[in-house]
Amino acid sequence: MLFAAFGIEDMIPLLVFVGIVAGIWSLLSMISNRNSQSLDRLSRLSRPLSLAELEDPTKAGNKNKFQGLADAAKSISKPLMPQTEGEQSALKNKLANAGFRSDAAPLVYSGIRLVCLVVSFLIALSIFVPGRPFGFKMIGYIVMMTSFGFYLPSMILWYLRTKRQEDIFLTLPDALDLLVVCVESGLGLDAGMRKVCEEMGKHAKVITEEFSLANFQLQMGRPRREVLHDLGVRTGVDDVKSLAAILIQADRFGSSIAQALRVQSDAMRTRRKQIAEEKAAKTAVQLLFPLILFIFPGIFVVLVGPAVINIMDNLLKPK
Repeated sequence: MLFAAFGIEDMIPLLVFVGIVAGIWSLLSMISNRNSQSLDRLSRLSRPLSLAELEDPTKAGNKNKFQGLADAAKSISKPLMPQTEGEQSALKNKLANAGFRSDAAPLVYSGIRLVCLVVSFLIALSIFVPGRPFGFKMIGYIVMMTSFGFYLPSMILWYLRTKRQEDIFLTLPDALDLLVVCVESGLGLDAGMRKVCEEMGKHAKVITEEFSLANFQLQMGRPRREVLHDLGVRTGVDDVKSLAAILIQADRFGSSIAQALRVQSDAMRTRRKQIAEEKAAKTAVQLLFPLILFIFPGIFVVLVGPAVINIMDNLLKPK
């Protein structure tokens, strides 16, 4: 179908271009694979022999296979990876805000974007090319569908990130109230966070997951300042960032953590109340559009319709 639409002479430059790109891609893949294998061999020879290196040959073969898959995924997703450190950090923060905290998450995300780009391009070719004349309209359709496939992972990531942050924002005041009770009853911040995770683990899974990770980092010996700062950055919620800043200041100056938590909880509840009042105030304006478009025409027909019928009957009645 594709040859019938374009003709063999028109397809020759495209086939030549695809062949050249495939040849260059395979050559670069072979070179990179050879370099990675040589570097791996040199690294094994440079390390002293240990019991860890005396592993089963079948396991080593499977490891090499998975390493090859990982290298292939990395090479595929490399063109779409951010180049600067700032862009890489921003991408990692976005993925962490959506709940993807793995080191390989940026590579997987970039690979998914590239796969969606190629798949959407092929689907667009199969839909718009057969049986249609070649022109700017067809190219526009292909570009639009390809762009949609390219930006689809970004839209899904934005949706997951927004829903997760909304869940954290709605459940954080209750978690802070329980944390205040635990701290005022004599428990430390670490024990209070564990208690919050135990009590709210069923209906507030996202915030308890973040508290569990922060508590685990504290148990591993990381400074509390770094753990709280990472908690605020990892969630991406402004209230959690302000909570982390308040707890860091309370820990630095030796003030009461319970009082700081109570003040933050009251401030968050006040903000939630203000947001609810703002949405209630917007409701009157938002109701104008359905009233004008759907309700007023029906009321107009019911009220004015009989009068119009009577007037028409009187006017059209023969004298």
